[in-house]
Amino acid sequence: MTQEVTERVEALLPTLRERAQEAEDLRRIPDESMKALQETGFFRLLQPKQWGGHAADPVVFYDSVRRIASACGSTGWVAGIIGVHNWHLALFDQAAQEEVWGEDTDVRISSSYAPMGVGQAVDGGYIVRGSWAWSSGSDHATWAVLGGPVIKNGKPVDFGSFLIPRSEYRIDDVWNVVGLRGTGSNTVVVEDVFVPTHRFLSFRAMSEGRSPGLAQNPDPVYKMPWGTIHPTTISTPIVGMGYGAYEAHVEHQGKRVRAAYAGENAKDDPFAKVRVAEAASDIDAAWRQLSGNVAEEYALLVAGEEVPFDLRVRARRDQVRATGRVIASIDKLFESSGATALANGTPLQRFWRDAHAGRVHAANDPERAYVMYGTHEFGLPVTDAMV
Repeated sequence: MTQEVTERVEALLPTLRERAQEAEDLRRIPDESMKALQETGFFRLLQPKQWGGHAADPVVFYDSVRRIASACGSTGWVAGIIGVHNWHLALFDQAAQEEVWGEDTDVRISSSYAPMGVGQAVDGGYIVRGSWAWSSGSDHATWAVLGGPVIKNGKPVDFGSFLIPRSEYRIDDVWNVVGLRGTGSNTVVVEDVFVPTHRFLSFRAMSEGRSPGLAQNPDPVYKMPWGTIHPTTISTPIVGMGYGAYEAHVEHQGKRVRAAYAGENAKDDPFAKVRVAEAASDIDAAWRQLSGNVAEEYALLVAGEEVPFDLRVRARRDQVRATGRVIASIDKLFESSGATALANGTPLQRFWRDAHAGRVHAANDPERAYVMYGTHEFGLPVTDAMV
């Protein structure tokens, strides 16, 4: 079944490529694109089997995200983020899953995990308030998972995600940016909304393998570390943008005539060939490391084993490294493409802007991940939760 999904996604890529500029102009993914992605079955890849999903190998999911982003960076970004939320919801209490998927298994969820609001503990749940920026794809979602601390007696006692329906929050249209313009990453505002206990999921419980949803959704994919799943969701579309930028550059250079060099064809320049080779190698290396670590973790879980901490910190190290490699490769290609690549509407400049916009996400902070890896290598305790 998952092969059929990936084949349908592949068939959709030319259409997504044609709509890339439309997404940028709209500052959101076109409704037709979201509908088409829904029809491929892509959003069901990480959805639990009890709700009509595939509980698929995560590499299959990320490979589809990579391909979508190679056609349109904004669409790939939103697809990955919306798609991974079905994995996250699978870890919530069964009652929360029933509220979301009970009547419609095609429901979409957006998010903002940064602690931009709080949940005040009360009887039976929490009173949530806050203003969460950067909720990608929020226009296409009817629920949101929003991160923040639980406050009790004036002190934070837990940290996690609050699951809130669209009827209980508003969206402020503020997404006017230089890159990833098509993601519609607007601000979700919640004003003193009651969230019952079953619609809160602690990150501590997730990291310790105590998520309540595992009772009904025991498939290996739901035992993957959050510190691998979430950052990989952020890096993968950037890798996809690298592949898209590479293809756009090669096509552009194949047709380009360099007037400043007496009409020389760019494709005959030996230095252009060196740059292409270096960029292609680094983009491939980024994807191989990124997907390889995910595959190794998943294989251990399928075998009934746990994911060792060594592998988890390595996955974080290579995740930020993948982003860095791809950004450098896109820069190299863009710098070698000449002034004609600067024109509005050309794919290469859009991939360049989109990739750099994705780079600023907190999950792509390289120094933090590298320090975490080095700390562990020296036998010191790692306190960062994102691993």
